[in-house]
Amino acid sequence: MPRRRRDSVAFTVVVTVSVMLGALVMALVVALSGAPGTLALAALLAALPVGPLVGCFMWLDRYEPEPRSLLVAGLLWGAFVATAAALVFQGIGVAGGASDADSLAVVAPVTEELTKGAFLVLLLWWRRHELDGVLDGIVYAGMVGIGFAFTENILYLAAAYDGTDGLGPGGTEALTGTFILRGVVSPFAHPLFTAFIGVGVGLAVTSRRPLPRVLLPLLGYVGAVLAHSLWNSATLYGTENFLVVYGTLMLPAFLGFVAFALYRRRSERGMMEAALEDAARRGLIPATDIPWLVDLRARRHARVFARRGGGVHGERAMRDYQAAAIELAYLHHRYLRGTAPRDFAERGHEHVEQLNAVRPYIAFPGQVVPTR
Repeated sequence: MPRRRRDSVAFTVVVTVSVMLGALVMALVVALSGAPGTLALAALLAALPVGPLVGCFMWLDRYEPEPRSLLVAGLLWGAFVATAAALVFQGIGVAGGASDADSLAVVAPVTEELTKGAFLVLLLWWRRHELDGVLDGIVYAGMVGIGFAFTENILYLAAAYDGTDGLGPGGTEALTGTFILRGVVSPFAHPLFTAFIGVGVGLAVTSRRPLPRVLLPLLGYVGAVLAHSLWNSATLYGTENFLVVYGTLMLPAFLGFVAFALYRRRSERGMMEAALEDAARRGLIPATDIPWLVDLRARRHARVFARRGGGVHGERAMRDYQAAAIELAYLHHRYLRGTAPRDFAERGHEHVEQLNAVRPYIAFPGQVVPTR
């Protein structure tokens, strides 16, 4: 079995087993956290921010879409594995004598970012070929953070309604306040924290030197812990202090990350165009195809055109061609930067074979649709 195939199998087995074990632990924890009606209401409210957040990260991922299976794996890892492991580690910390304040400000950030970041480390270890840069790291980190926040919010919302959070008598008013804080004001918190790790992992993948490949993910983890700790610490000193931290640090940091992600997304087109133009000069792809591959609207138009001319099979062939060309572009870009992976030649050959196998059966608008 080729090494890449072995690594993929190992990743799938480890993640699947971990998710199953984590789901069992969290099912037990959630079941003990409140009455069934309360949990159902908490789960419904916790799910409300999930769709919009996932949609935002999927939009960022449009130029080179990551495998849906891996994105779902990230969500499940965050929802079950990271939450369960973090609870275990935090329980050990409390048992070791940590106060409530220390647990919130230190133990929780250290353990939660460690357990969330573990998914990105597994990707870096076994599925490195799926990571093409910073934007991929942010997308995977965001998915893990969204999953983590969903399960954590269920626990917080149920505790608020039942009055077991130590902040008041509970009821609808407490539930509403908690939902506004966690689901409306700061649904981006966990994805933002873990995005620091995603940036570190993305930079490590594209680094030319061995040392940064190790240090950058660690620096990302430190950044995630510091941001998380600052956020949690702000909640210890009253509403006014929390609002100051939120307005002066967390919201600007979030907006800065959004601007950075948008910049990286915008730069994807120029990177793809340059890489494919060089690939075309080497005879790997027709130069006339490039405009239909680097522009998102043109891609969509090409798929619609293919469906009109060749039906479902024609559209599928166009999707396959676009996917192979996009993968070739990102791989060739790393070659041009001098950061090509060890299996660069093998992967490049696979992509070119896929392109050559599909190209006779597709046509872009303005070209003659092939007949079979």
